[in-house]
Formats: sequence, C-alpha cells, structure tokens
Amino acid sequence: MRVYVPAIPSMLADLARAGELAAPQPAFAVTPELSLWVDESSGGDPDNEEYEYAAMGEASRHSLRRLADVPDEAPCRVVIAADVPDRWVESVADGWPGEVLLTGPLAVAHVVSLHVDDPDAAETVAAATLAVRRADDGHEASEQVVAAADEDELLWYAGPELALLVSDRRFGG
Repeated sequence: MRVYVPAIPSMLADLARAGELAAPQPAFAVTPELSLWVDESSGGDPDNEEYEYAAMGEASRHSLRRLADVPDEAPCRVVIAADVPDRWVESVADGWPGEVLLTGPLAVAHVVSLHVDDPDAAETVAAATLAVRRADDGHEASEQVVAAADEDELLWYAGPELALLVSDRRFGG
C-alpha cells in the first residue's frame, strides 16, 4: 500500500543514517474516508491520481503540525511516499481524512519518493507552522496563512536521492 508519511527535515537525516524510521508513524493513504471526502469536495469525478494527491496534501499539512512541535527545525515540509505491506497500515478512528498508522518500520527500501519544500518557501512555511494549530481550530486568518503554504508545490525527489537531500544543510548536511 502506498502511504505518505509526514516528516520534518531531521527525520530525513535519521532515515539516511539508520536506514529506517521506527514504528509507529502517522501516515496518510487513500482510504474510503479520504475518497469520500475528495468526492464531496471536488464536485467532479476524481481519479486515483487525485486521491493520491489529496493524501499527500494531508501529509504535507500534518508535516506543518510536526514542525510546530519542534521549533528548532528548519521550516521545510517533508513527505515521504512509501510502499509498505498492507498489514502495516491501520486505520485511525476520528482522524484526519486519510490518516492511518504505519505500524512497521519505514525502511529506505520502502521509499518511492521524497517531497520537500523549495528553500524559497521557508518564510511561508515558517508562518504556516506558527498558524497551523489555530487553523485546525477554525481560525479563518490562520487558515489563509496555511493555505498560502499549501499553494507552494513540494519538490519531488526519487527515493535513491535521499543521500543528496540530507547533504543539504536544512536536513543536517
């Protein structure tokens, strides 16, 4: 099953160094709940790619929440796309759309791609990190700040480019 693991820059360094991230990890996937949420909000006839994009978007938003918990971290959203055994993925009751729990270790071998912010987005991401909790509580102005970060597309890297990414100073290099 394809999962999207919300991460922070230091987690990429940990993944490269240890070869895996310990379980459990929050993740996002195309679940029936996410599909229904996308169907209701799209007004059209979404395809599987749109569901995957929504799962990655939710993981990106959760990356902001993780950044908010670690104030010393570089302001950069990170999403790790990985293919893992279905048995390692558990539903999360009353979670965010598409939220699941990854119960097995996330090994480098599972990583399909890595998605990170462009360094030019640092200011927008920093502001969104400060605003995300209030946005979650329905604060409209904070939601607009977070939505501005959502508009910045994450850069795509192939899984084998992990070493290249962690050599960047934002990721501990």
